[in-house]
Amino acid sequence: MTWPNRFLALGHEHYTELTAQALPAPHWVATSDDCAALLGLPSDWAEAAELNALQVFTGNALWPGMKTLASVYSGHQFGVWAGQLGDGRALWLGEMDTPNGTMELQLKGAGRTPYSRMGDGRAVLRSSIREYLCSEAMAALGVPTTRALCITGSSLPVRRETIETAAVVTRVAPSFIRFGHFEHFSHHDQPAALKRLADFVIEHHYPACRDVAEPYAGLLEAVALRTAEMAAAWQAVGFCHGVMNTDNMSILGLTIDYGPYGFLDAFDPGHICNHSDEQGRYAFARQPNVAFWNLHALAQALLPLMGTGDEASERALAALAPYKAAFPQALLARMSAKLGLAQAEDSDRELVDDLLRRMAADRADFTITFRRLAQFNTAPGADNATMRDLFIDREAFDTWAARYAERLRREHSIDAERALRMNLVNPKFVLRNHLADAAIQAAQAGDFGETERLMQVLRRPFDEQVEHEAYAAFPPEWASSIEVSCSS
Repeated sequence: MTWPNRFLALGHEHYTELTAQALPAPHWVATSDDCAALLGLPSDWAEAAELNALQVFTGNALWPGMKTLASVYSGHQFGVWAGQLGDGRALWLGEMDTPNGTMELQLKGAGRTPYSRMGDGRAVLRSSIREYLCSEAMAALGVPTTRALCITGSSLPVRRETIETAAVVTRVAPSFIRFGHFEHFSHHDQPAALKRLADFVIEHHYPACRDVAEPYAGLLEAVALRTAEMAAAWQAVGFCHGVMNTDNMSILGLTIDYGPYGFLDAFDPGHICNHSDEQGRYAFARQPNVAFWNLHALAQALLPLMGTGDEASERALAALAPYKAAFPQALLARMSAKLGLAQAEDSDRELVDDLLRRMAADRADFTITFRRLAQFNTAPGADNATMRDLFIDREAFDTWAARYAERLRREHSIDAERALRMNLVNPKFVLRNHLADAAIQAAQAGDFGETERLMQVLRRPFDEQVEHEAYAAFPPEWASSIEVSCSS
């Protein structure tokens, strides 16, 4: 294995080198074959004695070439400046050369760091399973995301609301740099460190920006466009992040820091998945605007590199402006594909929006509605009962369905061919909270089998998998009482 560890070149202003705090008697909870393949690890990596992977990914040992550190950053939390933050329970293991480019590996839950503040630096089994499952599920859905290689567990007690047991999840990404890294050095008036960071990101992750007239404005625009694609992907699959603080925003436009997330069950644009979000700042429908707000915070941090006075502000605003067109375009493209539309018409946005309004009014299940839409019959007089039965106001649905059928007939859509296309973009399986909860409860009782079964289903979210039909069913009534918060 080769470990370039380029992040180390930024210097000690950006991180603190330290080692993990060992966990006693670790054991495997789950491993991702897909993520292991991404890294180019051998098929027996988890069990090979010479790799000692269980100890390495618990923080009890290192592979040659690994360099452990925790990085410093700051950020806005719930729209309020929070000051210095940092990797409070994350430990960077290094950058690994892989068949898919250089990837950073990071342990989450490896113990206290200088940035832990009042925390213990640990993660618990519950939150680790949630992050592991969703990281890999989102990748299978085609949503930009960090990945998760594995979870290890230990009997070490950790206090949250109750006493739980410790766990460590290994996260993988081309970079874990966040908006908050830039905010930190800008806020603390460290222009040299800020410039080094921006130059580092351009050199290794946005090399096209080197050749534009204003590289830092180019960087901001590139990040804005990636963030727009990520936000559109979230909205199209009904994903709620729950805690879109600037320190949880990836400079690469990746979904990062899975905590109080949730996939929509009944469609409610105002759904708040985070029980800690008392004001609803991060409600589902607000996510695109919050992403844009966060990009403004990043722009503010980059201003010292863009010139002085009004000139710098104008460059920053111009770099952000493409988001306002890119996001709706990206979302419409995804939603049009979800409706099986092969050609674009000016009325498509209205058709999509009217379906969403109808779904919201009748609280139709988000995932099931779009999956069933693939069965829509365009023949005159077809009742389309499988879709119609999802709506309380059947007449209102019939009115929309007539417009939809006419729209499809205008482009000579063939039902069977369209159904195949739609089933490639409308998942049958998503990580609903009640499914994650069942896996967590089994794991806390010592049975990790449900975590593995659920992961195998989520690896193929668009396949029928008739043997796993229960995972695609309507959520039980008790699912609506599940609460997740920032401690999740």
